[in-house]
Amino acid sequence: MGFIYRLLYFNRITPEIRALKANTFGHELVVLHEHDIRKRNGPFKALNKEARALFMAELAGVMEQSEMTIIAVVIDKPKHKARYADPYHPYHLALQFGLERLGDFLKIQDQEEKVTHIICEARGAKEDNELELEFRRVCDGMNKGRRKLPFEIVIAHKQTNSEGLQLADLVARPIGLSVLRPKQPNRAYEIIERKLFTGRSNCIAGNGLKVFP
Repeated sequence: MGFIYRLLYFNRITPEIRALKANTFGHELVVLHEHDIRKRNGPFKALNKEARALFMAELAGVMEQSEMTIIAVVIDKPKHKARYADPYHPYHLALQFGLERLGDFLKIQDQEEKVTHIICEARGAKEDNELELEFRRVCDGMNKGRRKLPFEIVIAHKQTNSEGLQLADLVARPIGLSVLRPKQPNRAYEIIERKLFTGRSNCIAGNGLKVFP
């Protein structure tokens, strides 16, 4: 899952989310994990019905008003495993698909030569090392266009209070559900869908939302 921000991220989205946290919890150190919010774990357990409804409405409002572009990759792991005798690592495959589409986005914006930092969530020392190797491989030209991608990887701990990582975590489940259960009501995805990258073809499929296989 990827979010693309300009300076607006720092000038508007970050202060708005931190203000929402402070107004709801009394401080801005709460990390917004979708699972914790949905299961009412940690600080979210203390919210009564009214406070929770207000928090969710204001969070949805921040996301709806924010100017961001989302690139999402959904890997159907059972189908992937069943189709290929030696299936490629799904996490690494998702990384490649995401970086390729980010490259497409930056090219459209005439920004493809500028260094772009990619923030990835830490998963463990071994996994992080493997991810970085895969990242370098893709950026060195092992991608659909055989092009060099001027990206730099930054691996952040799960508890890092990064609004970008938190927003990516919040939209992952609604996007996944839109693919796996397309007929199920999904109000969050209605907001997210308008922010998915559409590419030169003005089409979400294959651009802002890559589903594989």
